[in-house]
Amino acid sequence: MTNDQSQNSSQSQKRHQASPNDRTKLIFSDLHLNIDHIKKTLGNSSDIVTRDFCAGKNGEIKMAIIYTEGLTDSASIQDFILDTLMVEMRNSAFDGKVLNSFEWFQLIKSRTLPVGAIMEITDFQKLFHHLLSGDTMLLMDGSPTAIALSSRDWADRGVQEPSSQTVVRGPKDGFTETLRTNTALIRRRIKNPNLWLETKQIGEKTQTDVAIMYLKGVANDKTITELQSRLNRINVDAILESGYIEEFIQDEVYTPFPTVYNTERPDAVAAAILEGRIAILVDGTPFILVVPALMVHFLQSSEDYYQRADIATLIRLLRYLSFFLALFTPSLYVAVSTFHQEMLPTPLLISLASQREGVPFPAFVEAVLMELVFEILREAGVRMPRAIGSSISIVGALVIGQAAVEAGFVSATMVIIVSLTAICSFVFPSNSMAIAFRMLRFLFMILAATFGLYGIILGLIVMVLHLNSLRSFGLPYLAPNAPFILQDQKDNIIRMPHWALLKRPRLINKKDTVRGDASSPKPPE
Repeated sequence: MTNDQSQNSSQSQKRHQASPNDRTKLIFSDLHLNIDHIKKTLGNSSDIVTRDFCAGKNGEIKMAIIYTEGLTDSASIQDFILDTLMVEMRNSAFDGKVLNSFEWFQLIKSRTLPVGAIMEITDFQKLFHHLLSGDTMLLMDGSPTAIALSSRDWADRGVQEPSSQTVVRGPKDGFTETLRTNTALIRRRIKNPNLWLETKQIGEKTQTDVAIMYLKGVANDKTITELQSRLNRINVDAILESGYIEEFIQDEVYTPFPTVYNTERPDAVAAAILEGRIAILVDGTPFILVVPALMVHFLQSSEDYYQRADIATLIRLLRYLSFFLALFTPSLYVAVSTFHQEMLPTPLLISLASQREGVPFPAFVEAVLMELVFEILREAGVRMPRAIGSSISIVGALVIGQAAVEAGFVSATMVIIVSLTAICSFVFPSNSMAIAFRMLRFLFMILAATFGLYGIILGLIVMVLHLNSLRSFGLPYLAPNAPFILQDQKDNIIRMPHWALLKRPRLINKKDTVRGDASSPKPPE
């Protein structure tokens, strides 16, 4: 060891003794001090593998590699790192006694290691981040610099069909829990150099990779800046799922309506990016966030753009009809049967009265009990094993409903209404919006039992006013209906053909608004 290396080693020992628990300090020049500090900080964890060895012609260079077992590709470490440094460097024309540690590191980086991504690291905080992310750390005795070698490879479930937001016609691939796989699924669809990706770590303890993806020149710069500002303000211990991020960046907290869109479909995220919106990807979850999100987006499905325009329009009309039935059917039944019997035809009124003759509960209690039972069955079906979950929920609903009618606890009409409401709630493409309407359904039943139809109308007015007050990254939540934008009505309730959708939504994008130049197809002459 040279005099300079001895001096660096003594200085490293002093620094190590001065602050043994400081993870942000610089890397030591002494190899053994670095290894001891890493092991001590990580609690001598059994999945942290340390391999020290000697390289060079005569083994005069002391090195060590450190990696996390289970997060790295052990075959690439053996074939491309250890074999190169321990075997091939013996035949190197450079003499380790002449070259210092800095020159050796530069030689290894530029001429020796056949590894794709290499990064120099000078402090322990970055070292621990790369080490626990799956990279292999290379340290050399006498050098206060480490090298992070890309060797990430961990087990994942692979690209599979999305478990939610399924379609009859369209792509069947879905996002996974691996961030790089998810970004690749989007880049596979948008092969444009202006598709930018920015990644940062959020979470003091978890150091979770969070990335934003957008089309430069199409996305609004103000929205990008605002999103970056909101992400930078997040200061928590852990980010385990994209739902954490959603609660930190949403515009309105006290509302049942979601203002951040989430999906596990790559085609839906690609389409949103092409419109000028921004995708937020979180490592460890297949659900990607998209902002800004308007209410109309939650009522649209990816399949709307894969079917012909007339079929897609019919499906959307059925979807909006289901929206009103899921929200108002139980409350309308409670209001009419309790306060407004004169609105019913006489034969129907007699039929309802005969059914409710032996029911001991008012219509409101009857509706609430049935809705609660169905919500419990729905949750039970979700939590139970997949093979029996759906059958248990269906059979349970049939058996309980039939037994309740025969026992006289509820009327047959109420079972029909609750079943219709449940079926309509399954039509929603977005589960987060469906949950919002499930919550509001009970509120409207309370208003109907208290004030009748006047209560329903009052609740509807309050709901519309609340929706008008919502914003998603500064955009009105009810756009393009309020404010009314004529240009965007081509892709609202009615979906026009693709050759007519030549401009991006005006509120979301204000720069590159033109999608293309096409005309309607003409039959051959």
